[in-house]
Amino acid sequence: MNRARAAIFDVDGTLTDTNHLHVVAWWEAFRQAGHILPMPDIHRAVGLGSGDLIERLLTADRDREQDAVISAAHKTLYGTYYDRIPAFEGAGDLLRALAERGWSVVLATSASGPELEALRRAVDADDAIGDTASSDDVAEGKPSPEPVQLACELAGVGADQAVFVGDTVWDMEAAARAGVRSVAVLSGGIPRADLELAGADAVYQDVAELLSRLDDSPFGRTVS
Repeated sequence: MNRARAAIFDVDGTLTDTNHLHVVAWWEAFRQAGHILPMPDIHRAVGLGSGDLIERLLTADRDREQDAVISAAHKTLYGTYYDRIPAFEGAGDLLRALAERGWSVVLATSASGPELEALRRAVDADDAIGDTASSDDVAEGKPSPEPVQLACELAGVGADQAVFVGDTVWDMEAAARAGVRSVAVLSGGIPRADLELAGADAVYQDVAELLSRLDDSPFGRTVS
């Protein structure tokens, strides 16, 4: 009988306190291209891949040749934070606690390359992380189910043997479409009601609270 279980984690806003750094970097990237956008609108789009985020925030009649320039500017601006990215309290401890309990820990993130390396350094739990499904590995990012499905494949489990933890509605929608139970954290700044409406099975303030309540969380219940 296969008793493998996968604990799948988003990173930005979930394990690392980086959502608002992304907002500032995107705001400046858009400004440089001549677009002044409200920061709350950018915030709600964080978690989407770069192409989808730009598509969501700019009008359809824009000069699409700017998209690559805006994306590159965001990447450069956000890169200035790499050496000081903060992990949330308890992030690494949570991943290690789950690994010690027999869960295969997999990251499912839109980050890749040097950005992903910087995030992993911040979390400082490589000893607990089994694999990563990054934006380089999928054709579509969240809210497509593809990142979550790939994470399940990497862990060698079915959807009913996995739990996904994220902080955005895109995370919750991706998990729901993949048929995976989802846990939401409020640390990314998205309202509880929005996360529940998007399909969250449980909501916690942050990963520290999830760690403190692990036994009565979806991770403490039997996975079929």
